[in-house]
Amino acid sequence: MTELWLFLHLAAIVVWIGGMVFAHFSLRPAALATLQPPQRLPLMSAALGRFFVLVGASLVLLWGSGLAMFAALITSGGRPPLSWNLMAAIAALMTVVFAVIALRLHPRMRSAIAASEWPKAATALDSIRRLVALNLGLGFLTIAVATLGRLAD
Repeated sequence: MTELWLFLHLAAIVVWIGGMVFAHFSLRPAALATLQPPQRLPLMSAALGRFFVLVGASLVLLWGSGLAMFAALITSGGRPPLSWNLMAAIAALMTVVFAVIALRLHPRMRSAIAASEWPKAATALDSIRRLVALNLGLGFLTIAVATLGRLAD
């Protein structure tokens, strides 16, 4: 069962971090280079809205599988290594950052788009971009802790 939990855990991470890499380094720069705000901002909002659904599902898998692996280790008499605790702490921070993006900034962006207030929509998107960059850095830090942290455990 541990292998299944680990697979689900890794799949959720791939979706979340891979999606951030795509949005941050491919979609946004291409949209910025080729589209004007009245076309670019609705595209980005729609793409982010779809992505946030995937991230939400990934978070359920990520937390569910992570907690299941913690529980399996503890019930078998083991102690979670320090790297697991660090991963959980970083994941909690990433989840809060995602919640701010999805529940505060994206609705602000959608409202500005609906009112054709392009500067306000662009400001919200820029705030989203900055927090995605933060989460991307935290995500790669988590991967480093998960892989390189084993050396210290």
